[in-house]
Amino acid sequence: MSKSYKKKLLQYFFISSFIALLACSFSPQTANAQEVTVTPGVDLYSTYVWRGVAYSGPSIQPYVELGAGGFALGAWGSQGIDGSFTDGSTGFQEMDLYASYSFDFGLSLGVTDYYYPGTLYFEEDSHAFELNGGYTIGNLSLSANYIFAGGGSVGDDVYFEAGYSAGPASLFIGGGDGWHVNTPEDGFQIVNIGVGTSKEIPITDDFSLPVSGSVILNPDTEQLYILAGISL
Repeated sequence: MSKSYKKKLLQYFFISSFIALLACSFSPQTANAQEVTVTPGVDLYSTYVWRGVAYSGPSIQPYVELGAGGFALGAWGSQGIDGSFTDGSTGFQEMDLYASYSFDFGLSLGVTDYYYPGTLYFEEDSHAFELNGGYTIGNLSLSANYIFAGGGSVGDDVYFEAGYSAGPASLFIGGGDGWHVNTPEDGFQIVNIGVGTSKEIPITDDFSLPVSGSVILNPDTEQLYILAGISL
């Protein structure tokens, strides 16, 4: 089986899984056995920073997630709204699909399909697939991520991150190689050190606006980012 065919099978898997779970949400038998939820939302961020790298300035990030018990199937996107767009561009875009399962004892496992519009969706080099693992115990969280298939130079890349919640703030440090570093030839580097916090601003008696902020340093690229976001 060719690499291209394997990747297309993975893409079809994501699409068929969405259709199957959506069908389950309308099934009375499924609803009685396990509650199925559909959660839409959108985040607005001053800067889109992912694993220590800024991909765009102000961004709109919509999502839709279907869930049943510990299982989740979702779609997440980011649309950059910065730039003059005089060249006809639409700003940085990212559209991802993901599936995950969270266990009661703090472990979560999943897979993510990263796709960037502007390339043909079913082309071999248009996607990167990543296995995700996380574990939370008390205030400590650990995650490990492995890109097992991707176009171009992407593939066999890793990223690890540790976080700790200390009162109202969350501290984190992460590092990776390949896709995540400025010079891939240098191998594994620390790329993401920061602190984040969040609060809810009361708007009415029944509605509060979630607000978050982070300060992030990438020691590999020597870049500092300060960003804030709201969730709707």
